[in-house]
Amino acid sequence: MRGKTVVITGATSGIGEVAAVELAGQGARVVFTARDKERAQATLEKLRRVNPASGHVVHFADLSLLSEMRRAAEEIREEPVIDVLINNAGALFNSRIETQDGLEKSFALNHMSYFVLTNLLLSRLKAGARIINTASDAHRRAKLDFDDLQSKKSYSGFAVYSKSKLCNILFTRELARRIAGTGVTANALHPGFVATRFGDQSGGVLSALVRVAKPIGGISPEEGAKTIIYLASSPEVARTSGKYFTKCAAAAPSAEARNDQDAKKLWNVSAELAGRAMAPV
Repeated sequence: MRGKTVVITGATSGIGEVAAVELAGQGARVVFTARDKERAQATLEKLRRVNPASGHVVHFADLSLLSEMRRAAEEIREEPVIDVLINNAGALFNSRIETQDGLEKSFALNHMSYFVLTNLLLSRLKAGARIINTASDAHRRAKLDFDDLQSKKSYSGFAVYSKSKLCNILFTRELARRIAGTGVTANALHPGFVATRFGDQSGGVLSALVRVAKPIGGISPEEGAKTIIYLASSPEVARTSGKYFTKCAAAAPSAEARNDQDAKKLWNVSAELAGRAMAPV
């Protein structure tokens, strides 16, 4: 990874931070997004300790907002070349929250940020570049309702989270189809049930259940980050695209996640929802 630039969202804790630090240790220059300045500074210090010469950079943004997605993309586009783009930001919300854009927050953060950032940064991804989208096996419980993508009819935190992870895989599938032949690859992954701070702030009974379950069945962030690191750095997957990985191996996602018509429809709906945020930079 020496001399390569890695852009990663959700890098100030958990598997995102582990992956960022490991890739920096392999020689990469890391560009990441963050909301919290204190956690961002802590991550920067870790990156500089393992690779002090690369000039790692943080961009502050709330990636649940379309305007902030666009602003972050505009700032990151100052990079002449991006070798790896890792879309990893995400959250689970126990109660329905609507952003100022009129989007349900988990859909906005977990799916739309992937969609908008990737599309606005594509011109900086040259042949050999890799796009990696953190999804989840939670998608196996989900089916999209295109008449209610914003979950206005009914809301359950984990069910909505699961749908957003299905969106990640469908997005990856359609993205891989659209960029075929460019030399850029796109893959999604399931990191496993990881014992991180993820879900701790979701609120309600769900948050309590997550906190209880993680010490019992959760894997370490180091273990959970392995597939991200593998997809970002391994020569074995340099030409692999449109796949879903778990434990550093390709796996079959659900039938819903292999629906090409839904993948195309989600892309078109997402582009319409993004609106002005998707205008050429």
